[in-house]
Amino acid sequence: MRFLAKILYTAICVLVIAHILPGVHVDSLKVSLFVALVLAFLNAFLKPLLILFTIPITLLTLGLFLLVINAVIILFADYLIEGFEVSSFWWALLFSLILSFAISLFDKTDQKNS
Repeated sequence: MRFLAKILYTAICVLVIAHILPGVHVDSLKVSLFVALVLAFLNAFLKPLLILFTIPITLLTLGLFLLVINAVIILFADYLIEGFEVSSFWWALLFSLILSFAISLFDKTDQKNS
């Protein structure tokens, strides 16, 4: 049940952030739900591999390269999903920062309620 709540919350956040940022576009709630599912899948399977392969540069940048990995995952989701568009790497970076912050707020409130 928590997974479904987090997917729904992420989908709503994707819609709101896309409405705020001019470089990000989402066609509908259905597309934002699909974006949330694809991002969950990519974060579960692709992100650990990317982190593993980029350990040296991540250590060299004191972890800041993880922001680049998040932006690349957003751009990959843009490539995979029709109706979800991110116009550039910088918009993907800003989108991922705002989305990560919003999801962390959800996780904190979820932990308090448990």
